[in-house]
Amino acid sequence: MPSTEIKKTSMEELGRISPKEFKKSNKAPICLVLDNIRSLQNVGSIFRTADAFRITKIYLCGITGQPPNREIEKTALGATESVEHNYFETTLAAVKALKDENYKIISIEQANTSTSLENFKIDSESKYAFVFGNEVFGVEDEIVRISDEIVEIPQFGTKHSLNVSISAGIVIWDYYSKNNLNLFFNPS
Repeated sequence: MPSTEIKKTSMEELGRISPKEFKKSNKAPICLVLDNIRSLQNVGSIFRTADAFRITKIYLCGITGQPPNREIEKTALGATESVEHNYFETTLAAVKALKDENYKIISIEQANTSTSLENFKIDSESKYAFVFGNEVFGVEDEIVRISDEIVEIPQFGTKHSLNVSISAGIVIWDYYSKNNLNLFFNPS
């Protein structure tokens, strides 16, 4: 038993920034590409994670739902107001735009040439676009083929995949843990 009383940190003590301050703040050089994500709750959850880690932008592609949307907001809890996002009719168009901006395209997918996440090397000078695929079909084959790298999250159970929003959180956390958590932010 701890000798001091445990007290949860209050919202004021957390010192979170406002959406306006978020928009002006330094961001991680990461974009997330959502390739035909069908669940609006997954989209909202990814927005919330993107806010937590100050992701530069989310690219919503194909059938992926777009804000404003009540179902997305149920899990985003306002993160659609802070995180920049663009819509593209196709994932290919989004990936081409990101390549033009010198992003390394990383598909999160199970493939015969994938790199296991723990072996994925981060270049702290590079910008990354992580592509997350449809809950049933994964990342489009064409996108996997033109990616700079394919990264697979190791799994040890009976299911062949993780929920896409969970995958996004794991990949983003891995990126940060390999790059020093405070790399992108001034503690002000």
